[in-house]
Amino acid sequence: MSESSASPSSSGAPASEAAAPDAPDALVIVPTYNEAENIGQVIDLVMTQPGPLSMLVVDDNSPDATAEIVRASMDEYPGRVHLLERAGKLGLGTAYLRGFRYALARDFRYICEMDADLSHDPSDLPRLIAPVEAGEADLTIGSRYVDGVRVINWPLMRLVLSYGAGVYTRAITRMPIRDVTAGFKCFHRRVLESMDLDRVNSNGYAFQVEMHYRTWRAGFRIQEVPVIFTERTEGQSKMSRRIVREAAWKVWELRVRDLVGQL
Repeated sequence: MSESSASPSSSGAPASEAAAPDAPDALVIVPTYNEAENIGQVIDLVMTQPGPLSMLVVDDNSPDATAEIVRASMDEYPGRVHLLERAGKLGLGTAYLRGFRYALARDFRYICEMDADLSHDPSDLPRLIAPVEAGEADLTIGSRYVDGVRVINWPLMRLVLSYGAGVYTRAITRMPIRDVTAGFKCFHRRVLESMDLDRVNSNGYAFQVEMHYRTWRAGFRIQEVPVIFTERTEGQSKMSRRIVREAAWKVWELRVRDLVGQL
């Protein structure tokens, strides 16, 4: 399925594909599907963080006009807010991979992942970027499970599922990461440059597990930064049983492929 970009720039290249000459070093990638209720506020909060930061929204043809709100923000924050529009709902993992390739094709040194539903606090972005910028880590993870359990407004069963997934994944993969399914993080570009992104083939929670595992097995330094996760108040969760099943199987696939030298 094809992908399209937003309005053209004066140079003839799509505005959403052309980073400004003075673009900051950090790009925050935010996949969206039906996030019109949240995306405007998320963009405003990211834009107020020190840096400054750039932001790329990868929208999967949201029927609620999420992309229109992003385009309005592109006018408000020229050169800092970017948009990639895809033809349909293609999944979280492919959205991030598209964003990674976008960032690597430009001069972004620090590449962040963040959800669009305000469960991740944009004010935590500087704390995620700082250790990578200082050379203390190659990947920082905004962790719900260091320094206690830091989750607000989750049902008990959702918390048990998430925490249990961490125990399950660590037991199989041996990864020394508390929050294995975290989706709030910052990579140094060298981590993504070292990977064959075409071999990353998972979505949802499984995508996060796979990226963590590949980063760890490649010998990069990973640091977990405590953050508070707040359940969304607007819009609908994208969690499904299919996503949970994929993650459960993916950890075995990663471990086996690693053991036979085909990771």
